[in-house]
Amino acid sequence: MKLTPDSLPGHLEQHLLPAYLVSGDEPLLAGEAADAIRARARAVGFSEREVHFLERGSDWDDVRASAGNMSLFGSRRLLELRLPTGRPGVAGNNALLALLERKDPDTLLLVLAPRLDRDAQAAQWFRALEAHGGWIPVWPVEANRLVGWLRGRCRRLHLEIAEEALVLLAERTEGNLLAAHQELEKLRLLAPAGAITADTVLAGVADSARFDVFRLSEAVLEGEADRALRVLAACGPRGRSRRWCSGPSPRRCGTSGARSRVRARAARAAAGSGKQRLWTRRYGARRACRSGRSRCAPPVPTA
Repeated sequence: MKLTPDSLPGHLEQHLLPAYLVSGDEPLLAGEAADAIRARARAVGFSEREVHFLERGSDWDDVRASAGNMSLFGSRRLLELRLPTGRPGVAGNNALLALLERKDPDTLLLVLAPRLDRDAQAAQWFRALEAHGGWIPVWPVEANRLVGWLRGRCRRLHLEIAEEALVLLAERTEGNLLAAHQELEKLRLLAPAGAITADTVLAGVADSARFDVFRLSEAVLEGEADRALRVLAACGPRGRSRRWCSGPSPRRCGTSGARSRVRARAARAAAGSGKQRLWTRRYGARRACRSGRSRCAPPVPTA
């Protein structure tokens, strides 16, 4: 069964499957999903918890022995397996299959892993776990959804926040949901009885946004000049090497004319994006850059 972080709380109120897999590279959302499963397991009597860290090639004998032994106090237990690579290997694949086939009502299996690619999702252990339990893939919150995500968090925290303050908070925490969550908790203390305004955010929220080279290409191709300039500024002062950007991005991010070129090329990209129908999400940015070269490059003079 495939679930989402948003649908997980409602699912747990009605069901508790024998196994769960939480995968993804967003620490805040993955941690909250795992915490919700642990809390529900404790509420229904899984009072013991065992945690195993397993790399590819690790010895799975301890896991098999732990699953086969009776609990010390005869209570139900949560068996938590953390897979830093998401690839347990042959031994891990066989061990996970054996655990899932046992269907022990006194053992709840929780597997934590990073984002799983297509090959990992084709493994036997993954298909068996998805068939017998629940899979919660966790995806990053993209920039165009961040304001809505923050608005939902504010409702959960009973915070009254102005729309302008939400936009400003999103700009200062883009790509860093942990910082966004911490800043909301801090704002709740700074304004316990009043509405949170843009001035409150300016005074109390630091710029904790995180970007990578793909974000710059995305912003330029989508015609978002202001956001592209913020990404460009964030990639320089922190001591990182300013990498060459392919396609419609500026040839050198560190030259004095980078800002004007970013604005000009973003405007051209915005004008032609409807015809090109580019896919500019994070993992397709490079393909989008190639597709946009002919559109965003300066015109070639004819004889």
